[in-house]
Amino acid sequence: MMRSFPIPSVIPAPLSVIPAQAGIQESRKSRWCPPWMPAFAGMTMLLATPALATDVNRLYTETCAACHGADRLGAIGPALLPENLGRLKQAEAEKVVAEGRDATQMPAFKDQLSADQIKALVKLVYSPVPALPLWGAEEIKASHLEVTKAADLPAKSPFKADPLNLFTVVEGGDHHVSIVDGDHMKPLYRFQSRFALHGGAKYSPDGRFVYFASRDGWISKVDMWTGKLMAEIRAGINTRNVAVSDDGRFLMVGNVLPHTLVALDASDLSLMQVIPVEGDGKTSRVSAVYTAPPRHSFIVALRDLEEIWEIPYADDAAPVINGLAHSREKGQEEGIGPHGRFGALRIRTPDYLDDFFFDPGYERVMGASRDGKKGMVVDLDLKRKVADLDLGGMPHLGSGIVFKQGDRYLMATPHLKEAMVSIIDMTTWETVKRISTLGPGFFMRGHENSPYAWVDVSMGKEKDAMQIIDTRTLEIVKTIRPAPGKLTRHVEFNRDGSKLLLSLSEKDGAVMVLDAKTFAEEKRLPMSAPIGKYNVWNKINYSSGTSH
Repeated sequence: MMRSFPIPSVIPAPLSVIPAQAGIQESRKSRWCPPWMPAFAGMTMLLATPALATDVNRLYTETCAACHGADRLGAIGPALLPENLGRLKQAEAEKVVAEGRDATQMPAFKDQLSADQIKALVKLVYSPVPALPLWGAEEIKASHLEVTKAADLPAKSPFKADPLNLFTVVEGGDHHVSIVDGDHMKPLYRFQSRFALHGGAKYSPDGRFVYFASRDGWISKVDMWTGKLMAEIRAGINTRNVAVSDDGRFLMVGNVLPHTLVALDASDLSLMQVIPVEGDGKTSRVSAVYTAPPRHSFIVALRDLEEIWEIPYADDAAPVINGLAHSREKGQEEGIGPHGRFGALRIRTPDYLDDFFFDPGYERVMGASRDGKKGMVVDLDLKRKVADLDLGGMPHLGSGIVFKQGDRYLMATPHLKEAMVSIIDMTTWETVKRISTLGPGFFMRGHENSPYAWVDVSMGKEKDAMQIIDTRTLEIVKTIRPAPGKLTRHVEFNRDGSKLLLSLSEKDGAVMVLDAKTFAEEKRLPMSAPIGKYNVWNKINYSSGTSH
């Protein structure tokens, strides 16, 4: 039986909860195209500067609009505006168009476009549009929609599975989400999602609700037990991600466009505060926002400022004052603090830090720039850099894991441009080993109850391989190819670490269930290009083997 609920008209209605066994194959028959794309196709001419030729506008529409939006404000891909391209020189942008970009869905166009056509496209995207659309407090509030009241939800779980052992699987192929029973490894239900969801779902601390962010700025709250949409709001035009406070009261949304952070009330997604991301006379895109539970604060990575921001959210948090102050005690501080509840403490860094990883106590953050050669460690209490990291090959720190070897904690990270995994001692910050792999990787996973770490090599030619590292010996002990020739990536363990899910990220793909000890495949759950999948227990307990 279909259960429908109202949604904003940006997504085709009705948005339905489909019993998994009945609905998955049927929903695959259509090849859905976002309804707003045809309507935007003719807008490029209006947004381009008059000096640019009509042929360039048509070329953009044919080659770029589907991913970056006909208005250049972003869709699956990022916004293409001068305000968002500040760190990328035009010559480098031409190289990206010609050769594609690592760790993204950006393809190479050198075989389709001439050098002159590429130059013309780059000139177009570096030209300003007549006026950037506003997306401030007024627009955010106007988009807010409450659909289901908490009082209308069941008090008990309607299924026998452990509600804390559920998985949320984002299916990018047809824009759906499946909820999988981690006890019996079977889908419970699926529902249509916003277009181009980020793969990383976030949960309320009790695991009852899941929050999603779409690339075009929509934040959705869904009840894990019923699949009912609770509320939605559009927090930005081009959004990077969302974080949930450890007490479950607040959400913080990081935007690429506009350059803002947006604080929401987690209960109903109502707007609390819009925080401009600016400093020293310029603004910045947000790379990511994270929750630091022991600190009761959000930590923000910035794309265009050499800073880290910390935003406390506890009721008894000390005042946030950037600059000199004689006292920081409440009522005794001198100086000017920020307006609103959420103030940002700016921590200066020697370089841009696009990607983060925290030590187990959330006292220090490991950071790296996507275009840099090395990383660094910043002490959040001392508010300064305390160590350098020997990390080349564009490490993907956000996908790293921590494990214990004897008395020391080690961190492992894949690299997006080099075929290796780096192992770092989290006391000395030295790289203790580089493990050669079959190719550059994107995702890495482990579990406290398993001695094995899993890494894909999906950024290289061997995209069908998964490599398994024994964390006791730091050696690769097994390479598996469960779907030869197919894109295979992203492992997530179940609650106790005995089983794991592995994505076959093809349109007619699947989530594969494997035994965590024998590595044997047990079954496949058909799904449409599964992207990210996250276990409730591992996520809400900040497991050292999964991303946070």
